[in-house]
Amino acid sequence: MSNKPLSGLKVLELASVLAGPAVGTFLAELGASVIKIENPKTGGDVTRSWKLASEDPTSDSSAYFASVNYGKEHRFFDLKVKEDLAEVQQLASESDIIIANYRKGQAERFGLDYKTLRAQNLKLIYANITGFGPDESRPAFDVVLQAETGYMFMNGQPENEPTKMPVALIDVLAAHQLKEAILLALLTREKGGEGAMVEVSLFDAAVSALTNQASNWLMNGHIPQRIGSLHPNIAPYGEILRTKDDKMIVLAVGSDVQFAALCNVLELDGLVTDSRFSSNQQRIENRPVLNQLLQAQAGNVACSKLMDAFLAKNIPAGVVKNLKDVFESESAQKLVVADGQNKRVSQIAFKISR
Repeated sequence: MSNKPLSGLKVLELASVLAGPAVGTFLAELGASVIKIENPKTGGDVTRSWKLASEDPTSDSSAYFASVNYGKEHRFFDLKVKEDLAEVQQLASESDIIIANYRKGQAERFGLDYKTLRAQNLKLIYANITGFGPDESRPAFDVVLQAETGYMFMNGQPENEPTKMPVALIDVLAAHQLKEAILLALLTREKGGEGAMVEVSLFDAAVSALTNQASNWLMNGHIPQRIGSLHPNIAPYGEILRTKDDKMIVLAVGSDVQFAALCNVLELDGLVTDSRFSSNQQRIENRPVLNQLLQAQAGNVACSKLMDAFLAKNIPAGVVKNLKDVFESESAQKLVVADGQNKRVSQIAFKISR
């Protein structure tokens, strides 16, 4: 972004791994001065060592670490050393925002909890991330939360075991929740109020994001099963068509009008009035047969030609791409941030115009 709306704000990051550091990077991108505290005895943030087999084993960082630690000043202090702790406490007393993800009782042990720090600074915004809530001390990593909030049970193919998503989605969701809370707390403070304690747990962020799947259970007692990419409420939505040149296109057909257009492109107009497919609920009930009919036609057409026809008819569909394909696009490249040898995607995907 050309302007930096958070310039002048001081942020102290007492967090590690993904969710907290992602928030710190977000604030840094918006102009805040972010100091990240790392423990020299443990080699710093644990994600410094989370390297691919192909990464340099002698490097003090990793691609994972680089993804959410851009634009920060890194200082190494051991909080069990009196002098180091005093330095961090001083930094905390000077900060506008503190980001923490201490387990139960840890912050209090070091005098870095909200109650202690608020006594020194009424305008402090203390942003805390926990795993299962402030009263739970169990360790919390993303895959554990994906398991315990229903995501893994729903995700994957029916013939396979539950599958985690390929990004630490629960951390990402919690980070977004905390960003929103911090910005609201800043808004309140700027209107003449005091600071605040804002807090989110990975568990709450995950459950909050279950949206329609949660309501399917809450309203209808439906327990979502593993159905791959298929949508439980819409068909054909999530079906993958293999084209003549062995590429894959995923469908997201959400209305009868779009279904009629799809059938027209695939020269299957008779399906629109077929009693098995004439409404969304009927298409859900008969989706295996429907998919076979769609696939038989799609397999005769090259991917680019089929996509051109879909887009011309406003049919929601997309080519299944790997990351090499994704970052060959100009749109994706606009989100790439380079910091020396490190590259990452921006934590800011929105634009503000006047």
